[in-house]
Amino acid sequence: MRPSFKKFFGAGGRALLTATLLASVLVSPTLTLLAQDSRQVTRPRRATQTDAWPTPTPETVTLPTIELPVTDIKSEPLVRVGLATNARSVTVSTNGRLLNASDASDSPVPFEVARVRIEPRSYPPIPAPDADSERVETASSSSTIPSTRMPSIADTPTRGTLSRANASGPTTQDKTRRADASGASASNTSGARGGVQLTSRASAPVRGAVLYAPGTTRPLLDVRAPVVFASDDEERSPVRFNEKAYRGRLEVFANTRGSLTVVNVLPLEDYVRGVVPNELSPGGWPELEALKAQAVAARTYAVSNLGRFAVDGYDLTPDTRSQVYGGRTTEHPLTDRAVNETRGRVATYAGRPINALYTSTCGGRTEDAENIFGGDAPPYLRGRECALEAGEHFAPFQLRTTRELPSVKLFEHATSARDTALLSVHGFAIPARITDEWLAASVTTDELRDMFARVAALAHQTSPQVGADATRLAGFATALAFALDGESRGAVLLNSADVEYLLSFRDASDVPAQSRADVAAMLREGHLALYPDGTLRPRQPLTRARALHSIAHALESRGLMRLQKATARPSMKESLVLRPASGKESGVRVTSDSYLFAGFGEGLYAVRELSFVGGEPVVYHSNASGEIDYLEARPSSNGAATDHFSPFANWTETLTPDGVMSRVSRSAQGVGQLLDLRVRRRGVSGRVLDLELVGVEGTAHLRGGRIRSALGLREQLFVVDRAYDDAGRVARFTFTGRGWGHGVGMCQVGAYGMARAGLSYEKILKSYYTGISLTKLY
Repeated sequence: MRPSFKKFFGAGGRALLTATLLASVLVSPTLTLLAQDSRQVTRPRRATQTDAWPTPTPETVTLPTIELPVTDIKSEPLVRVGLATNARSVTVSTNGRLLNASDASDSPVPFEVARVRIEPRSYPPIPAPDADSERVETASSSSTIPSTRMPSIADTPTRGTLSRANASGPTTQDKTRRADASGASASNTSGARGGVQLTSRASAPVRGAVLYAPGTTRPLLDVRAPVVFASDDEERSPVRFNEKAYRGRLEVFANTRGSLTVVNVLPLEDYVRGVVPNELSPGGWPELEALKAQAVAARTYAVSNLGRFAVDGYDLTPDTRSQVYGGRTTEHPLTDRAVNETRGRVATYAGRPINALYTSTCGGRTEDAENIFGGDAPPYLRGRECALEAGEHFAPFQLRTTRELPSVKLFEHATSARDTALLSVHGFAIPARITDEWLAASVTTDELRDMFARVAALAHQTSPQVGADATRLAGFATALAFALDGESRGAVLLNSADVEYLLSFRDASDVPAQSRADVAAMLREGHLALYPDGTLRPRQPLTRARALHSIAHALESRGLMRLQKATARPSMKESLVLRPASGKESGVRVTSDSYLFAGFGEGLYAVRELSFVGGEPVVYHSNASGEIDYLEARPSSNGAATDHFSPFANWTETLTPDGVMSRVSRSAQGVGQLLDLRVRRRGVSGRVLDLELVGVEGTAHLRGGRIRSALGLREQLFVVDRAYDDAGRVARFTFTGRGWGHGVGMCQVGAYGMARAGLSYEKILKSYYTGISLTKLY
């Protein structure tokens, strides 16, 4: 059950104190990952769109220390999210009744207005108290309008007094705690003592906030402590910060910079509900098990980073410095389900929550953490393949055929298997199994008569007269021309000069005069081809292989074959989902004896099975029942890694030497004009870990995670190609790479690919985090 507002401010105040103590435990020095030359590293924002592929942008994070045994967490902790840290004005509202409270033990008090504006205020330093005085102001001695304050992680030893305020401004009877001899606060503990909130040094200016009703300049409250807001009906009328709804409560206080900090305080599960849809969009990546893995990673990251920004009064930021948190308005039913079905579960190693780093697209392999961030990395952040285990990798996405493969081994028959398969599904009489011997034999007049009749039917022409001369190339060309067009296309479009120009090969004189225009037209259109020695051999009998290839080529190039093109999207039920160039994707059935062809290089070869991971370009033919009886597929350009669904699985970027230097000027000095880039070391995943910049004045090195950020590239899993000018100098560097992000931990798009393959969220997490366990905290 979600904690109520009363629970937050009553007994639940102890929960806040627990969260505060929890945060202090979490920042011990057993695991610190440092970026080279900096305590910050760059990491990409993950998928944040609701209905499209993600377009991440760079982020910056600081890797914390972790030293929290799982047994120390007994109940759902509260999370403090710093929504704003330098605001000059804040609006808090609700569609219901807006509540505030002045202390953890106070009952919430409703405002008469549902919207308030808060602005920071600075007061003169409070005079030092009398040495014998340690009086404090209590609720009974204050004005009838309550001040608002709450114990906060923001409280630090530099804060020491609280002044009550009424509706018109600060009172003139502010009471203070006694400062000690060193000038510091008498209390160096976080929280309140004797019902008083510690907010500033006695000798320093006092920071506070003023609350206004809409359209007024008269303050509702003038306070010198945190102001805490919530709604009396969180489900139907949540509290809002700048018109954006949030669960839990909002805490607003003046910080040491003289501006306002806004903190959303809410239970961990509600926080995770606001993170998952912003980190892995359910619209773009709608796989429940992947979203569950994201929920566990987000929850684990939150637990292991509580207290990271404690000095500023909150645990986490709502942006890519921590995790992208969008509050209640970004929640989604599918991600809510993922959060609910993994409630309380975190990834642990040796009994402690891990620092669950994750990256948008790893490019097929993740990297050892120390190679990117430096320092001593934990054993669970090791480089891993972004792929399924061997043996099960392609199992869910294979199509098989019962059709016997052709027995074709001769190079001159390389296209015959495809030619005959295409002609067969278009009604041509082709044997069930073709061989080199059958293909090399001469074609007969009866066979040609049947073939040309079928060509004419597909072309909607009258079947031509076929005589014995059609078994030689010249007569064959003329018969094929009439079957396709009902007349001689060459005789119409080519004059005698054109014909002689096109028939300039060695034995062109052997082509009879009545067929020369037809042969010339067929050569120009590619339906006929010369032998390797540059001859046509028009006097020789035509083999079946050459006749079938010419007919198949002519029909396909004219668009007379009913072939369709699409992109494959395999489903979990071993059926194929095809996305055409235009129109909606749909599932299709493939006949058990279909012709299957796989692309290898430029060729297409008959196979017994096709493996699909998604993204493969396919060409297919459907029979009268709508089932696919011919299917050819070429490999996806993004490969078979489970993150190949990402638009950043492969990328290129080109920079001039000056362009490179303009980007790295702060990181690499003393180089002068850039001459070359040299990769000196790569990591276990192939990522560049040491990049040498060679210039006319010297050399410099970029190392570790700084390489990607300094160059402004999506990833540092890349190779470098060069284009040279006439003087032999490098004119352009082309970076060809894979992935988006720092490449450490869980690959988010890879998790989606694994989920599509049928893996559970537990297997997904264990695929990326080495040696972890999943532990239920509460």
